[in-house]
Amino acid sequence: MKIGLIGFGKTGKSVSSILLENKKFCLEWVLRQSTVLEHRSVPEFFGIQSDEPGLIYSSSKTTMEELLDKHPVDVIIDFSSSDGIYTYGELAAERKVKIISAISHYKEKEVQLLKKLAHKTTVFWSPNITLGVNYLLFAAKFLKKIAPWVDIEVNEEHFKKKEGTSGTAVKIAEALDIDKKDINSVRAGGIVGKHEVIFGFPYQTVRLIHESISREAFGNGVVFVAENLEHKQKGLYNFEDILTPYFAV
Repeated sequence: MKIGLIGFGKTGKSVSSILLENKKFCLEWVLRQSTVLEHRSVPEFFGIQSDEPGLIYSSSKTTMEELLDKHPVDVIIDFSSSDGIYTYGELAAERKVKIISAISHYKEKEVQLLKKLAHKTTVFWSPNITLGVNYLLFAAKFLKKIAPWVDIEVNEEHFKKKEGTSGTAVKIAEALDIDKKDINSVRAGGIVGKHEVIFGFPYQTVRLIHESISREAFGNGVVFVAENLEHKQKGLYNFEDILTPYFAV
């Protein structure tokens, strides 16, 4: 499966390292805004031997159309920004390239665009693409269904410079019918990401906790999603769509 990666920040670098390790995938190219690594490759950047091209391009010098013409891919993985979808979405959909978006925050306008693109190709979106946190969300919804009257608190912790409330925490709150204003946020040091849901029963407490130890967790999530989307028809999917069949067994 040929992969194109958009975004090469801290998370993008971690994801690309996981993709290079997996023999089921071939990292064809990376597109980023900066020109600093232009004409280099991801394997060269990491100082490793690899048969995968992993060529690094700058969006200021190469258009998405040129990139897809020269280096066609099966899947585009987006770790860039909320407006990144406008640079490749329509082109990818027209060419039936699958889209995996791991953008934390989309406004309604972008969500509607994803739905539109899903009429032409397979589209997946998750504010947090780690497998563990989505299992937490899945389990939390089950427990809320069993005990709808239980007291619930949602806590999230991230690195000092992260702005706004975690998109994952907001998704958890929405799924559990909790006002996102009641989410408890902590910003400290270099915390990669921690989410906790506390269920307060009269005589017991249940805590569901997920903590990302390193950003490579996002790479593992991407691999899991890409493998499960391989034979999916066009449409808009989320993690629940992918996990549900496993629970039905």
